[in-house]
Amino acid sequence: MFITPAFAQTAAGGDGGFLIQLVPFLLIFIILYFLIIRPQQRRAKEHQAMIAAVRRGDTIVTSGGLIGKIAKVIDDHEVSVEIATGVKVKVSRGSIAEVRSKTEPANDDKPDKPAKPAKPAKPAKKPRATKTSTKTVTKK
Repeated sequence: MFITPAFAQTAAGGDGGFLIQLVPFLLIFIILYFLIIRPQQRRAKEHQAMIAAVRRGDTIVTSGGLIGKIAKVIDDHEVSVEIATGVKVKVSRGSIAEVRSKTEPANDDKPDKPAKPAKPAKPAKKPRATKTSTKTVTKK
């Protein structure tokens, strides 16, 4: 006949086959760790450091898209943000998505130095007379 009977082969070294099957999964996990998990953890650490370093006067963007200046740091979890002149809102620090511009640290402990008096302005120069035409006009 055309069909020959097939006989099953016996498994040789069954322990090695299981470890060989796990190697691709381990390689995939290692690659995913270095390409996805580790950079995401680093980004999260940088974001936490950025949030912890915000201070009064910084311009921020919230996760909702509001752009404003920090008017007051209330506590470790909230800040007051001025989004328009005279309009202040309380925002959770966790909702800060980006710090656009950093400011100098506010020094509220020391009084401000008095401003130097302005120099008196110089008097404005008189405009020069311009030459006019030398024609004389006579009336009849």
